[in-house]
Amino acid sequence: MNGRQFSWEAFFSYGFRPFFLFACIFAALSMSAWMLWIGLHAASAQVLRPTIAMAPHAWHAHEMLFGYTMAVIAGFFLTAVPNWTGAKPVNGGALVLLSAAWLAGRAAVWMSAHLPMALVAAVDLAFIPMLLALVAKALLRRWAPRNFVFIPILTLLLIANALVHAEWLEWIDGGTEIAYGLALNTVVVLIAIVGGRVVPAFTTNALRRMAHDRLPASHKSLEIAAIVSVVAVLIAELAGWDGSIAGTIAGLAALVHAFRLAGWQGHKTLTEPIVWVLHLGYGWLVVGLGLKAAAHFGLLGHASAIHALTVGAVGTMTLAIMTRASLGHTGRALQVNGTTAVAYVMVSLSAVLRIAVPVLIPEVYNEGMIVAGLLWVAAFAAVSVAYWPVLTMPRISSRAAADD
Repeated sequence: MNGRQFSWEAFFSYGFRPFFLFACIFAALSMSAWMLWIGLHAASAQVLRPTIAMAPHAWHAHEMLFGYTMAVIAGFFLTAVPNWTGAKPVNGGALVLLSAAWLAGRAAVWMSAHLPMALVAAVDLAFIPMLLALVAKALLRRWAPRNFVFIPILTLLLIANALVHAEWLEWIDGGTEIAYGLALNTVVVLIAIVGGRVVPAFTTNALRRMAHDRLPASHKSLEIAAIVSVVAVLIAELAGWDGSIAGTIAGLAALVHAFRLAGWQGHKTLTEPIVWVLHLGYGWLVVGLGLKAAAHFGLLGHASAIHALTVGAVGTMTLAIMTRASLGHTGRALQVNGTTAVAYVMVSLSAVLRIAVPVLIPEVYNEGMIVAGLLWVAAFAAVSVAYWPVLTMPRISSRAAADD
């Protein structure tokens, strides 16, 4: 147990450590604030001196995309890119500065009612360019076209956040609706790319350990179609298309990703939560795209698709990546405990409620949203507590991991 205590040096030794912990804590705290607003609204009450300058729903959407999700993306890139390129990991003072920029952005948006909006924009918009510069520098160290795609992805997220702030500054109208759609579709593209790499790879490793003969299949044409399909959804919705054209594009994307997922043999991994959660998260991507198609055809509201993708796909996939990477990069066995497995399920239950209640039992909308939110908060609070020692203490040896 020597050295098994909190260490600032260890905490800022690798990007996944601060950003995954910040993401989990922020996911629980920000959703708690959102539920408080829902509760006050249901009680016909109001906050007399709000700290945020924008409408609560706008704050909620912004912070889930550019607060929580961006923290996970930062932790992922700062961990994966050095492995891909052989570059030195961002650590020490540079990582402290980047972490401070993310935290400052959250504080500025939270206190925006008491700050000049230009200052809020400047502080919040500083984070992605800093991350982009660090990622680009590392990727250019060892050029690989398959990895360079992440540069435009980060650039699109920066543009989307800039559009939000442009509307908050009253420079443009309608910027937030475009921005949130662009940001979410960009994250969907990222999940399709990264998921296509990690889900079959990690599943193959697990099935080989279990002595299965049939392993995940990969067909180049299907892989290309999967990425092209979600890019097409992004372009169609950015162009403002609706109705049958956009619905057909989203529907085809859902089918392509359903076929892709089916070939990954996820049903054989039910005894390994750290593996099946990846399939569950990717399954939510299929559901979200299918609901997008239904929404464009006028069969249901767009909110159902949005929450299938945000709570379901983004929530589950990010939690899966964070827990796996945290264990693997700190020398621990790739096995999650019961608390983490339950957290995986709670996030999906939260998504189910968020989608089903408004459609099937709208008369208990507020109550349903509170329960969905509580499930989300409980999941991320539990993971925050469980992974605090993992993320804040020095890496352990393989022998220590086995002894634990």
